[in-house]
Amino acid sequence: MQVTLEIPDELAAILKSGGHDLSRAALEAIAVEEYRNAKLSDVQFRRLLGLSRVGADELLKAHGVWLDYTLDDFRREGDATQGIGERR
Repeated sequence: MQVTLEIPDELAAILKSGGHDLSRAALEAIAVEEYRNAKLSDVQFRRLLGLSRVGADELLKAHGVWLDYTLDDFRREGDATQGIGERR
């Protein structure tokens, strides 16, 4: 899907003056808001923006949003990584 925004030239110049890619900034703003409202999962959010888990976490933190990371997620990752250092 392609979305087109109409922004008055004088305002576009102000928004672009910070060196921002307005298309990317708009996509990120939409994705962050939809993630905040639980309409996008972590995986969907990262896929939409092409980000790693760390990249997604950094972007969300910059917008005051935290990853939906539960205690069960923590335990599952702990179980999956248990003994890795011993396998050498």
